[in-house]
Amino acid sequence: MSAYSTLEKKFRRMNALTEASGVLGWDMSTVMPSGGAEARMEQLAVLSGVCHEILTGPDVGDLFDEALEAKGELNGWQLANLREMQRIWRHATALEGDFVEAKIKACKRCEMVWRSARPEGNFAAVLPTLKEVLNLTQQEARIKSEIFDCNIYDALLDHYEPGGKSARIDAIFDDFSSFFPDFLQEVLEKQRSRPTPVMPDGPFPVAVQEKLGREMVQAVGFDFNHGRLDVSLHPFCGGVPDDVRITTRYDETDFMISLMGVLHETGHAMYERNLPPDWRLQPVGAARGMTMHESQSLIIEMQASRSPEFISYMASKAQAAFGSDGAAWSVENMRGIYNQVQPDFIRVDADEVTYPAHVILRYRLEKELISGNMQVEDLPQAWGDGLESLLGIRPPNDRLGCLQDIHWYDGAWGYFPTYTLGAMAAAQLFEAAKKASPEIPEALTRGDFSPLMAWLNVNVHNWGSFLSTDELLTRVTGHPLDPQIFKKHLKARYLDS
Repeated sequence: MSAYSTLEKKFRRMNALTEASGVLGWDMSTVMPSGGAEARMEQLAVLSGVCHEILTGPDVGDLFDEALEAKGELNGWQLANLREMQRIWRHATALEGDFVEAKIKACKRCEMVWRSARPEGNFAAVLPTLKEVLNLTQQEARIKSEIFDCNIYDALLDHYEPGGKSARIDAIFDDFSSFFPDFLQEVLEKQRSRPTPVMPDGPFPVAVQEKLGREMVQAVGFDFNHGRLDVSLHPFCGGVPDDVRITTRYDETDFMISLMGVLHETGHAMYERNLPPDWRLQPVGAARGMTMHESQSLIIEMQASRSPEFISYMASKAQAAFGSDGAAWSVENMRGIYNQVQPDFIRVDADEVTYPAHVILRYRLEKELISGNMQVEDLPQAWGDGLESLLGIRPPNDRLGCLQDIHWYDGAWGYFPTYTLGAMAAAQLFEAAKKASPEIPEALTRGDFSPLMAWLNVNVHNWGSFLSTDELLTRVTGHPLDPQIFKKHLKARYLDS
């Protein structure tokens, strides 16, 4: 067996264990009784330790040397797979196995405390475990920054956006921050000149919301023979490509929160389901980082599902589902509701215009925390100051402030910027998709996502991690990530329509 083939075998075994961890993590977040937390932490830590041992075995470095010497014998996909293997291996060998297990336990312990602290708005309760997670994250960042010869934030960012650089993100976010205040005021002024949208009267029973959500995700193409829809405190997409798990949360006073959340997670799920099957359990067969992953959720939720074409379809389905009538269910009113812009505290419920401000806030805060320029104890105050500066509002409590997202408490540091980078990529991809397949908008009026999904399958999903984010965007749209297309999209939807 060649060195490359041996590496493929090792990565296949490791990724199967990683997928098992993913399903255990889904279970922990949805149906596991709280009393099982300690046992589950141990299980996940041990699985991570075993994966780390596979990657850091004494023979692996030699296998990479041999595979690189014989790379002339490999085809393009194998070469890309070898590149991705080596990147993952470098991350793994940077850390000791005991450190990896300790961090997994710390993150899961902090997550479980957060689950009870968030509803109560009790930041003090989670502070000790969050400090432990941040301390371990800072240690990891320092170690990797020396090995990868980059700054400490980029060492963490590379896990979520391979090759991503904070200097580029700073420039993109600073540019958007300059554009945002005047644009927001223009949008709000235009809204004031229109009739105020009227929310349909509830309550909206959870069972009916779930049925409607299942109908909408099936319209996108989600296959319930290969996936589930469940409830969790924080919506997410998990599982594995052959068994994708999406979750949402329900509010009987507002069915739209759940519906758009489900559509968002379905975008993630469809990406996972349509990754190249020939490269299952290999790094090149995985999604191309979180910028591209978020682009796939947002192209469904924001670009397609908030389009006037799809809203006309969805409005009639929702009206029928809840057995209601009246002017509140008109297409024009529903469009007004779904595209209403209003600064608010909760990121996952934010409108398309103000959402980037939430991400920019978190990005700036986590950079300060990771660098040590800010202490965790100061997070609630800094959060309030930052949100007030960006959106002119201040959260009245920590439940609506720094406790609302799971990411930091679960150890996901360096993730947040990919949300808005993904929104920008989604606008760029949707523009290209409509040019290539002009029938997409008309199909959405019938709730038919198949033309859009067919285009995404060919141009994004099936490429896995063969190309970098910018290489993939250039191949599909003609140029790398262009934030100006996102701004053009926002102007067209919120000022020109």
